[in-house]
Amino acid sequence: MTKDLLSIKDLTPTEIDSLFSLAADLKEQQRKGIAHPLLAGKSLAMIFEKPSLRTRVTFEVGMAELGGRAIHLVPADIQLGEREAVKDVAKNLERWVDGIMARTFKHQAVEELARHAAIPVINGLSDLTHPCQVLADLFTLREKCGKLRGLKVAYIGDGNNVCHSWLHGAGKTGIELTVACPKGYEPHAAILASARREAETHGGGIGLLHDPRQAAQGADVLYTDVWTSMGQEAESAKRRRDFRRFQVNAALVRLAKPDVLVMHCLPAHRGEEITDEVLDGPHSVVYDEAENRLHVQKAILVTLLRDTQSQST
Repeated sequence: MTKDLLSIKDLTPTEIDSLFSLAADLKEQQRKGIAHPLLAGKSLAMIFEKPSLRTRVTFEVGMAELGGRAIHLVPADIQLGEREAVKDVAKNLERWVDGIMARTFKHQAVEELARHAAIPVINGLSDLTHPCQVLADLFTLREKCGKLRGLKVAYIGDGNNVCHSWLHGAGKTGIELTVACPKGYEPHAAILASARREAETHGGGIGLLHDPRQAAQGADVLYTDVWTSMGQEAESAKRRRDFRRFQVNAALVRLAKPDVLVMHCLPAHRGEEITDEVLDGPHSVVYDEAENRLHVQKAILVTLLRDTQSQST
């Protein structure tokens, strides 16, 4: 595995399988109350430019359960590229900690941290990708369905960072992924093309539609995300109009397989992209996904940090 985790695109199918096997082992140990201090003495700097519930808690608890510690750095502490150059932040942190997790507005900031830091950098979310979330989603599906290859997943909504990571993940794991979004909200063309090439290699398929009902037909999984992401609040009224046909509701669920799983990365805007009836209904596995952020990220941390050492001055 590479030094950093910036995108699922950088992982091989074998590396994804290894992460999931480790995550399953760590999850079982946690549930049995078996201590697993695999990162005793290790520390993780967590840079947050955006608010967070799942990312902060799962990384912080994950490091604690692994015997290490996490340091929460808010925008007032860091101000990447403003108060201090990204390069200088990276060069300072590499002297004190063993890894960096960054949740940023711009993907370039995560890439720059990784380029200049000698220690591992994990993308906790950027405007381009959200690899930790989708790895947790894929792990959840493997738990629920016993496989990934051949599953029919319908992604309903915006072609955003989560969608991009779904494209990368589906391409690597043999999933049949169909993205359904309004015209003008498609995922990046280069990412779509790359995912299609990966799918040809690994036995999956990637489709793009503008009709959510067509995408949902016979789906094993319905996946959605918010219509308006952080930083897009000025567009919220227009987005609500443009996405009004893309709500995951009971009518859409009925078009999918009888045992369809409904997924959402959270936070959810109830009554917009998904109804309460579906989010709280028997098909929903959203809280299983949320829990699995913890276990998958622990596997990522162990894989990247176990053999690293911060530099001494």
